Amino acid sequence: MTLNDDQRLDWLRLIRSENVGPRTFRALVNHYGGAAAALEMLSALARRGGAQAPGRICSLDQAKREFEAAARIGARFVALGEPDYPARLRMIDDAPPLISVRGRSDVLKSAMVAIVGSRNASAAGAKFASQIARDLGQAEFTTVSGLARGIDAAAHRATLDTGTIACLAGGQDQIYPPEHAPLLDEIVERGAAISEMPFGWEPRARDFPRRNRLIAGLSLGVVVIEAARRSGSLITARLALEQGREVFAIPGSPLDPRCEGTNGLLKQGATLVTEASDILTALDPILGRTISAPAEEPEADNHASTAEPAADERRRITSLLGPTPIDIDDLIRLSGARAAVVRTVLLELEIAGRLERQTGGRVALL
Repeated sequence: MTLNDDQRLDWLRLIRSENVGPRTFRALVNHYGGAAAALEMLSALARRGGAQAPGRICSLDQAKREFEAAARIGARFVALGEPDYPARLRMIDDAPPLISVRGRSDVLKSAMVAIVGSRNASAAGAKFASQIARDLGQAEFTTVSGLARGIDAAAHRATLDTGTIACLAGGQDQIYPPEHAPLLDEIVERGAAISEMPFGWEPRARDFPRRNRLIAGLSLGVVVIEAARRSGSLITARLALEQGREVFAIPGSPLDPRCEGTNGLLKQGATLVTEASDILTALDPILGRTISAPAEEPEADNHASTAEPAADERRRITSLLGPTPIDIDDLIRLSGARAAVVRTVLLELEIAGRLERQTGGRVALL
């Protein structure tokens, strides 16, 4: 699949509209057959879902301005299903429909390993991160990390010549930390920077876990070096496990708080790493597998035109929802309604800001 310019603008408008996240985007496109048709239905869905006023819908002018901002810094938008979209990233449940990419496209098709860890890294931790990253680069792996201080920066710098990918928590023009802007310029010469956030978006605390799922999603496995008991690196490790990725951890001194998280991962079954060969041994069998992924834009739901819920159906389905997550399949069974009707009600509630989609195909009422 390759989008034309108009379709790409429609995709950008839809994902930038209020209450539309990656999972909602796919549900809308599946249900209505395309982003353009879904955009036309957003206001009606919000009203039927109980919103007093329609949520903000990204305008065509806003989308064009973001395209122009991307072009000014040499970035481009790649859509889920297009050849340049990273194959492993598209396999996760909440893969971003569009990513902005700055740098080389071919590096996105390589085998990738993530290296993450403490921002306040020790000298030994930074040195080990550099060595592991360098050895993986010589073995033709691309390093993925988050451009943060400490371990991330050490891994990126060690693989500038062999290729590295920086996942950004903000827009492509809002680099964090700011002092790493020159490092990012070096990264994109031989590697790439990717982001799902709008241009001009300054990263906030809650944006970093979103960024971390991209780091894990791109990679065959995640290597954690020096992570405190509560740290973003452990979030990345958890997301990697949920996505079926390998998790590796480097042991550290029990007396160093920066190693509490990594030592904890080892107790939970992460693969212990003291050299790059430990990682290569675990990943070699995975590299022999074929990656299968959707190649086309999702087709329209055949029942979309006849899925208008009756008032009693809408009440029955909504009454079954609450703050406790429920599987959509269970909701269909308990409500006795057709699957297409249930999905329509869920879309209405979500666009109205009343529903949250969770991992494993579960939903909960906010």
